[in-house]
Amino acid sequence: MKDTKLAFLFQICLHSGTKAHRYQRELKSKLKKKFQCVSEGVAKAGSPTLLKDIFTELYITEGGGGEVNQEHEVMQIETASRRSDTAERAITLGELFKAPPGRPQPIRTVMTKGVAGIGKTLLTHRFTVDWAEDKAQQEVHFTFPLTFRELNVLRGRSFSLVGLVDHFFSGSKEAGICSFQDFLVLFILDGLDECRLPLDFLSTQTLTDVSESTSVEVLLINLIRGELLPSARLWITTRPAAANQIPPECVDMVTEVRGFTDPQKDEYFRRRSTDEEQVSSIMSHIRTCRSLHIMCHIPLFCWITATVLEDMLKSREEGELPRTLTQIYSHYVVLQNRVKTVKFDGGAATDPHWSPQSREMIESLGKLAFEQLQKGKLIFYESDLTECGMDLRAASVCSGVFTQVFREESSLYQDKVFTFIHLSLQEFLAALHVHQTFISSKVNLLENSLMFKFTQTLNLLHSGGQPDLKFLHQSAVDEALRSPNGHLDLFLRFLLGLSLPTNQRLLQGLLTQTGSDSQTNQRTVDYIKEKLSEGLSTERSINLFHCLNEVNDHSLLEQIQQSMRSGRLSTEKLSPAKWSALVFILLSSQEHLDVFDLKRFSPSEEAFLKLLPVVKASKKVKQTSKSCAALSSVLSSQSSSVKHLDLSNNDLQDSGVKLLCEGLKSPHCKLDSLRSVDHMFHQHCLVPCLLTCFLSCGCFSESSLSGCVITEVGGASLAAALSSNSSSVRELDLSYNHPGDSAAKLVRCEVVVMYIVLMLLCNQSSLVTSVKLRYNGGGYFCHIHLDTNSINRNLRLSDNNRMVTYVKEEELYPDHQDRFDIYQVLCSTGLTGHCYWEVERNGNVYIAVSYRGIRRKGKSYDCLFGSNNQSWSLRCYRGFYIFRHNNIDTRTSCPCGSSGRVGVYVDCPDGRLSFYEVSSDSMTLIHTVCTSFTDTLYPGFGIWFGSSVSL
Repeated sequence: MKDTKLAFLFQICLHSGTKAHRYQRELKSKLKKKFQCVSEGVAKAGSPTLLKDIFTELYITEGGGGEVNQEHEVMQIETASRRSDTAERAITLGELFKAPPGRPQPIRTVMTKGVAGIGKTLLTHRFTVDWAEDKAQQEVHFTFPLTFRELNVLRGRSFSLVGLVDHFFSGSKEAGICSFQDFLVLFILDGLDECRLPLDFLSTQTLTDVSESTSVEVLLINLIRGELLPSARLWITTRPAAANQIPPECVDMVTEVRGFTDPQKDEYFRRRSTDEEQVSSIMSHIRTCRSLHIMCHIPLFCWITATVLEDMLKSREEGELPRTLTQIYSHYVVLQNRVKTVKFDGGAATDPHWSPQSREMIESLGKLAFEQLQKGKLIFYESDLTECGMDLRAASVCSGVFTQVFREESSLYQDKVFTFIHLSLQEFLAALHVHQTFISSKVNLLENSLMFKFTQTLNLLHSGGQPDLKFLHQSAVDEALRSPNGHLDLFLRFLLGLSLPTNQRLLQGLLTQTGSDSQTNQRTVDYIKEKLSEGLSTERSINLFHCLNEVNDHSLLEQIQQSMRSGRLSTEKLSPAKWSALVFILLSSQEHLDVFDLKRFSPSEEAFLKLLPVVKASKKVKQTSKSCAALSSVLSSQSSSVKHLDLSNNDLQDSGVKLLCEGLKSPHCKLDSLRSVDHMFHQHCLVPCLLTCFLSCGCFSESSLSGCVITEVGGASLAAALSSNSSSVRELDLSYNHPGDSAAKLVRCEVVVMYIVLMLLCNQSSLVTSVKLRYNGGGYFCHIHLDTNSINRNLRLSDNNRMVTYVKEEELYPDHQDRFDIYQVLCSTGLTGHCYWEVERNGNVYIAVSYRGIRRKGKSYDCLFGSNNQSWSLRCYRGFYIFRHNNIDTRTSCPCGSSGRVGVYVDCPDGRLSFYEVSSDSMTLIHTVCTSFTDTLYPGFGIWFGSSVSL
């Protein structure tokens, strides 16, 4: 009824002829004019093209959280390229604010993640144009697209929300839109990763009045938190590394832009040109170059690649088309300088490539690129330029002539913002600067230690004063490997690629020719191979192989490929470097890794462990009797790290099951989840034995048979296995199974009665009996009481101190040293032994256990449940749960259902903490953590705006 009245009010307010309706039409007209035309690469360059003519649909997926991905964005793209498109649900722009099936709550805030250049900003433009042309989102009355680049320059100024909107979209006040309360408003906040405003969600005061003036960051925080204009919709875009700046409770849905799928790449190139022969040549060439093919998931890289290849094919340049990233970017920079020579210098395309002025500009941009890359900055203000010795005038001149390399953002204000057109171009110019500085000045910008400078001086004396690139390359490799987030991965590829004579000749006039011989490059290759033998992570190894590709060394890969062709691979003894090469070849294969068959390589523990990244990327691991022997050996190995085993769709035979049983019996076995065994119950009499071995493994305290499709036959066998192994299993996850009548046998198992938790889900009517166990808690049910001396003044007690509710007006509690300054309360009930309790929640709350010594005063992370080493918390949000300890978030796989009851189980002696979602007929395990408790625990709760907790 409320929604119907609101919709009716909207219709009245926007009735044709009203000021609001006229303003809406004017706003749509302005936004359409602003965003309907684009110029690829850079907004100022070339003739504008209609967005609808050039726009190619992007692959957008639903899901994910605010976690930070600690990989270089190119590696993230490479990892994503190996995923099956069918494994995730793709969504369209029109579905951004549509709640998925089964979710009753409306979606207010959407966060869209994507690497630099993937097309996030273009998506917001297309979305806005569709709204302005009345093609989509017509329930939205006003759309206000803002960028953090624009908002950054307002730092230090005060606005109300109404004033801020009118500042960017003039006319709203005159139209009488003073509160927005009568309209459905959408704010687009593009580029969170470029935000330089202090977004302190923890301690920023609450603001609810849209007409009250405050700082821009306070406006944004309250708008995002839903305190300010809660009826508004928000769409926030960001690179993955900045996603966690927004608390997860403020985001209703996370989407990710994956860029172009393979068919979308083809569509993009065909949209660019009507020359079918040229398009076919470009597409064919890209498919044969793995590194280019991967990068072409990024639309802007597609544009750079197409620009280079189209020019080369059109001019009929001799020689091969570029196959490496360094070659592509070298050609691109040369092409942009040629454009400058003809368009701005009045020269001809055949003139010498680099004039002194052009060389000086690129050198200045290279210095800026490197110094800002070291700081992780992609956008630059005047202060950033000054630090690098560049003034505003010089930067403006560079952006005016190298329009498709470096650009100046248009702004409503005098403040100027500069950026390279893509992060990868910044990394290329940074590598160019480091290389040129080393050759011309004999200074290694990657090393600052006195010892290194002393060693470098000795090396220069020994080499007759000529700098040896090997020292630069080795320090660059070391720096890239030390980087915790791989931020130098692409930079390293470019730096090594610039040492090739072919690339130096291409950049002649800009780059000093080193005349480096094959011996110099071979020393660099040998150093990389040495590093590959040190057991690096998969991501670091893959990047080093890309580096070898940049210096045109394929020796390791060719050796492995020859062994694979000859069939000798299964018998050869491979070095660590060759194992890394094999993993790289398999992960880089154009074919999808549908099936991993260990016997193709080497049926040994070493092979299984070395190829685990390939197993992870494969859809199915094929097990035979022979590979079961290897797997059994892996499971029983003291150094084994295998914890999860999926036996679905495998033909093990009885001999294979026997071998797996032997591995499971080993005291060294660390397996804690076994999936998809029920299809074997009718085939193998030894499967009950397999389950018994699995459940009797000494290390098990939590076991998972989730998703095994266990039916009645399997349930009976499992009950028998549980009965004989109750001492080792404390929690058993049987979610998404259908044990039928055998559920009763499972309920009677001692393990279930003793340890509370029996997870039998998927709408089974036979579960009622088992769930009743929660009410006596196996004898561990405890009553907890709130500590009224600890409760925050914005939390109100009721129902005989059994209910806590957030209120805006402070309660008149007396001063006490234990009282929290944050919206939290601790209980007075200390926990010992085994304890279980339940709470009823409403809204966004934290359910926690904490040591009593947690800090109470202030609003730092030392006080917040879960954000320190003193406490553990489950954060209950709209649609999902997040577990936090020591300020590290773990998003659980269990969705936050409609039930508001949560059960908590603590095993203090063994250091086990579990959370469950409880309804009238089922219990669902949300999360379990194993740790060591060093002090008495107390239950605690964090209650946020509009929320409450009942004991």
